[in-house]
Amino acid sequence: RTNEVSLLILSMGSTKLSGTATMPHKKQDEALIVPGEANIGCPGPDNPAAGRTEVCSGCPNQTTCASLPHSGVDADMTAIRRRLEKIKHKILILSGKGGVGKSTFAAQLAFGLSARGMDVGLLDVDICGPSAPVLFGKEGHEVHRSNSGWSPVYVSDNLAVMSVGFLLNNSDDAVIWRGPRKSGLIKQFLKDTEWGPMDFLIVDTPPGTSDEHLSMVQYMKDTGVDGALIITTPQEVAMADVRKELNFCSKVGIPILGVVENMSGLSLPFGSDLVSFSSGADGSDITGAVRDVLAAHFMPAAPRNDANKNYLFPRLNIHVDVFPATRGGAAFMCEQAGANFLGRIPLDPSIAWASEHGRSLFHTQSETSATDANDEVNFSPTMTAVNMILSQTIELLETHNRCPQV
Repeated sequence: RTNEVSLLILSMGSTKLSGTATMPHKKQDEALIVPGEANIGCPGPDNPAAGRTEVCSGCPNQTTCASLPHSGVDADMTAIRRRLEKIKHKILILSGKGGVGKSTFAAQLAFGLSARGMDVGLLDVDICGPSAPVLFGKEGHEVHRSNSGWSPVYVSDNLAVMSVGFLLNNSDDAVIWRGPRKSGLIKQFLKDTEWGPMDFLIVDTPPGTSDEHLSMVQYMKDTGVDGALIITTPQEVAMADVRKELNFCSKVGIPILGVVENMSGLSLPFGSDLVSFSSGADGSDITGAVRDVLAAHFMPAAPRNDANKNYLFPRLNIHVDVFPATRGGAAFMCEQAGANFLGRIPLDPSIAWASEHGRSLFHTQSETSATDANDEVNFSPTMTAVNMILSQTIELLETHNRCPQV
């Protein structure tokens, strides 16, 4: 039986996604991980008896498990293993909640690792909402296909990116796919992308714990996934879903490298043009007056420099808890769950600017000249936090003697 649905398909002669098709209703690409709603005594989807035993009766996954091939060697899994065998470390970026800055963090993590001289790849498996083309400044670029596979888009000599966003004829096209088709494309990304030898593969996933996540775990289970970095924001509305992500990792056997609390307060340099002060019902601007009062109580740390508006207020930042951690935030959650808390990254306009323009925070830092402006960058709370999280991640892997020295 077939389901006639309007959806995007891979053309055999092109790497672009386009058109409509009549697709057979298949379940082969659905995940093989034992789901939480499985019956007690589930033999596991990899078992040849899966879906066929008495204990499988009534399980919502019975039909899926019974339809899976269980004999012989899976050629696709072998191909995936061979593709990824020269990549030293594989890290999943996860979060049960959308809008917490997961893709932004994944992009800056990739930028940061590459800035330290490592060869890095980022795989964007958010099929319906790919962000990588924008975050890396590669909108309009295409994936090149050859007999040996797909070539990722290179941001620099040691940073490559693959995303469904590079396969769309129009970036505004909606990818209207059911789970099996998403899983099929994820498998194709893993099987056909020519990453080559690399130090890190960062996998940016969509929010939730469903098709894409189960597929990634299943397809990469034999490739040596180092673990997951979990991204959250401080407020309980996000934390409630992130706890589910921690539970997901526990159930499917993915080690949790650590948790990052993103958007942890708004941080701005006092001298920033984005900072203003107002008073009264009419909102009169009193920014100049406030700065004059504060200036009278601060000794200038350096001669006046018009290029550096913070010369009167070195290392002075304004911090606002935009999303209060009403129930302890990520630090408390990690304490309860026994997970590593890697740190907090504040809301910072510099991150938003870098993301919108496809730039690296780390390149901005390294390219800044040795002036007062450089001092401002070096003592940015954001850069301090991001660098600390990056170093801790590398250290966690080095502890197990699995990470290249930097």
